[in-house]
Amino acid sequence: MSNYVQYFGLRAAPFTKELDDDELWLPPSRQAVVDGLCEAIVDRDSVLLTGEPGVGKTSILRSLRHRLDHGSVRLTYCHNATLGRRDFYRQLSLALGLSSKATAAALFYAVSTHVQELAKERQHPVFLLDEAHLLHQDTLDHLHILLNYAWDSRSLLSLVLVGLPELDDRLALRRNRSLYSRLHRRFCIQPLTPADTTAYLKMRLDRVGNRPDLFTRDAAALLHEVTHGTMRELNRLAAAAMRHAANRQQQSVDRDTVLDILDGDPAQRLAS
Repeated sequence: MSNYVQYFGLRAAPFTKELDDDELWLPPSRQAVVDGLCEAIVDRDSVLLTGEPGVGKTSILRSLRHRLDHGSVRLTYCHNATLGRRDFYRQLSLALGLSSKATAAALFYAVSTHVQELAKERQHPVFLLDEAHLLHQDTLDHLHILLNYAWDSRSLLSLVLVGLPELDDRLALRRNRSLYSRLHRRFCIQPLTPADTTAYLKMRLDRVGNRPDLFTRDAAALLHEVTHGTMRELNRLAAAAMRHAANRQQQSVDRDTVLDILDGDPAQRLAS
């Protein structure tokens, strides 16, 4: 156990990413995004989900996974988007438990046949493609064909494309209009509000030791300002501030503590 965790009498480190899906906390605005994703999948729509780095896309996807009815939905997650079309379909085939074929055409046929077989079993497949802003253009050129069944008259598959905001710009290009037009639901994750940041800090501390007020109001406000409402940076800097406060034998994390760690933080010096 880390020294600062012991010092503040906590059961575990509060800002770790190692949380079960049912322990994730999302503000109401992001709960609404999860609700929209679940509704889209029930309606068998395909989805575009974008957001800046560290804003909480993965938390939303994990909440989605937790909420889905896995008796009727078959979720397949693909995170390596830096592949050409053949290797992309090979990755997808392996994730589906299919044999790895030799050619892109054979791989595509195996995946599309599998999707149709799932429909006969009353299971709706959802292919979740993370880091989709990194997809090769030859893969993007082909994805809309994967959604085309029975002369484009049946919705047998939902694609969920997740990535940075530039993904939306790429899909808006004329050559990608066939795919873009099939992404009927489009969500953009916004940064945390100041109230969200304060609530998040309190929740994280409360779950490991009932210390919800360890961060002063001014410290929480400064953390929100410098992290621009991104959860990943908030976790990193909040943990650093707690370590610094423990080293100085403080009973709380105040604004001066946060300023001290910002002065010595390479990322903040680079940003300035």
